Amino acid sequence: SNGSDLSPSFILASIPGLEAAQSWMAIPLCSAYILAVAGNCAVLLAVRMEPSLHAPMYFFLCMLAAIDLALATATVPRILSFYWFDSREISFGACLLQMFLIHTLSAIESTVLLAMAVDRYVAICHPLRHAAVLTNAATAKIGLLAMARGVLFFLPLPLLLLPLPFCGSRVLSHSFCLHQDVMNLACANTTPSVVYGLTAILLVMGLDAVLICLSYILILKAVLRLAAWRERLKVFSTCIAHICVVLAFYVPLIGLSVVHRFGKDLAPLVHIIMGNIYILVPAVLNPIIYGVRTKQIQRRILSLIHVTDR
Repeated sequence: SNGSDLSPSFILASIPGLEAAQSWMAIPLCSAYILAVAGNCAVLLAVRMEPSLHAPMYFFLCMLAAIDLALATATVPRILSFYWFDSREISFGACLLQMFLIHTLSAIESTVLLAMAVDRYVAICHPLRHAAVLTNAATAKIGLLAMARGVLFFLPLPLLLLPLPFCGSRVLSHSFCLHQDVMNLACANTTPSVVYGLTAILLVMGLDAVLICLSYILILKAVLRLAAWRERLKVFSTCIAHICVVLAFYVPLIGLSVVHRFGKDLAPLVHIIMGNIYILVPAVLNPIIYGVRTKQIQRRILSLIHVTDR
């Protein structure tokens, strides 16, 4: 369409030359989604049914599992309907809603990862105060604060796009809606959206990443004060699962940001793959990481599987 209208629709990105193979390409995507749903549901059930896991660290893990489930469900079924039923068109309202959910849930996950880093810092550097500082009530308040923070920072993104006219090409770079992607299709001044979007990312994900690094610098200093190497390794090993989860979240996020900023000349396949990695890698890896590192979760999940087999 060469004109503009008040309620445009957008076209989800397909891979040039591979349109006929998209139904087959959806199979690994669907498998990853099923694995993510099964893994995160298993973590939620394991923590709920295992009294020894009723502690702040594992309540935060439940929050991560719920966020990953919501994020994957907000995007993957729509992508699969596109790949399997050639439903490429998405309405303006549905696109803005999906965009809001993706950015808000990502912000909430970043805040929860920061809270988990603070939990590890207090547990290692101030162990006598840990139980008093991070109570169940405090954990619930942090969860509510994370939700409020995500909504307040990222609700303006779709609101800033609402009055903009869209004309010319309406083909997105991904199989779902992101703020940067939709904003680039507007045929008007997008400076307020650019400035606010960058500010929100820096004040949420950027600040959280800096504070997580600071927490681990303090943790490392405390660990190095211990006399025995075996004791150092034992204490620091309690942080390995969280470090892996942080990397699983921030590495795809940074990769996607780099592709958007510097990858205009890259093949469309790169944009689509990076987008799918950003959505699915944390959701798939988080339950695996904590399942491997936490024996109580392993035992409870195995007992659930055993009961189901019966």
